Amino acid sequence: MRIGLAGYGFGGSHFHLPYIEAAGCWDMAGVVTRSHERRLQLDAEYPGMQVFDSLDELLDAGVDVVVISTPPQTRRELVLRALARGVHVVSDKPLAPDAATARELAAAARTAGKVLTVYQNRRWDTDFLTLRQVASSGELGQIFRAHLVMDQADPSTLDFDPEGGLLRDLGTHLVDQAVQLLGPVARVDASLDWLTREGISVDVGFSLGLHHKNGTYSQVSASKLCGREARLMDLYASEGSYSSAMPDRQIDQMLSGQRPAAEPRDWGMVEREDFGVLRTADSQRRVQPLPGNYAEYYRRLFAALEGAGELPVDLDEALHTIDILDAARASDRLGRSVPLSS
Repeated sequence: MRIGLAGYGFGGSHFHLPYIEAAGCWDMAGVVTRSHERRLQLDAEYPGMQVFDSLDELLDAGVDVVVISTPPQTRRELVLRALARGVHVVSDKPLAPDAATARELAAAARTAGKVLTVYQNRRWDTDFLTLRQVASSGELGQIFRAHLVMDQADPSTLDFDPEGGLLRDLGTHLVDQAVQLLGPVARVDASLDWLTREGISVDVGFSLGLHHKNGTYSQVSASKLCGREARLMDLYASEGSYSSAMPDRQIDQMLSGQRPAAEPRDWGMVEREDFGVLRTADSQRRVQPLPGNYAEYYRRLFAALEGAGELPVDLDEALHTIDILDAARASDRLGRSVPLSS
């Protein structure tokens, strides 16, 4: 199958094209970018790659799937255009700024009879895969709650756009991880940190309390103004706990010039001193992590479209995540818990 990429900014160049290549199953049709600088970058990194000026030009060249990795404010129009042209779509997160828009896109996919899915790549982080394995192993007994933190010392990447904000950025990842770990959410308590620049107020940090339908609880938080890099995961249970502070290894490798297609065995792995620790009343030990590789998303997508498996991210799961984000904003505004309607 042929796949194309719309957008070659940081997301397209660091989170999509290298992993499409590493998946080893796709025929790459080309990339859409008008930027002269990014065209030079693309030619240096992938010599001979076909480049297009517009999404329609890419679609005219013939693709089965298109990945939309453009700024959030452009995403709705491009997703609708690709679906109308009869192409399966992978959208960067968040799928939409709110639940109403997300359901509009879902309805368009149903009408077109095409797949619409979301790139929740952090389901394949080394630390999260290991956390899920620990939770499902039964070694800690009954799971009570989880705390997930993703702090980044990078205020320059904050998006001061009314449809942006950190909740829609890192919050989409953390909420998705919490739901994958503990199941659907029934109600939300939230506190957002707001900053105003040139008359535009944007959330620049958040702390969410998620009450899951099965009685468990998770707290997820993030900031880009705290001056620290922290990826923390804590799991509390009837027989002990598990704590992880692994670095964000895949992006570190990518920024150092490595590529997953060239180093598949070592990709995403951390040093032993960064392994998570499992503690019980009788002992504590470091847990051998599972290797994380975002290429798995694209392998699973290919298999699903071939009829050989489930989609890596189901659209209903993506809609539930956006419902949670909407409830979080309402909770912060109202100063109380907000239940989800379904």
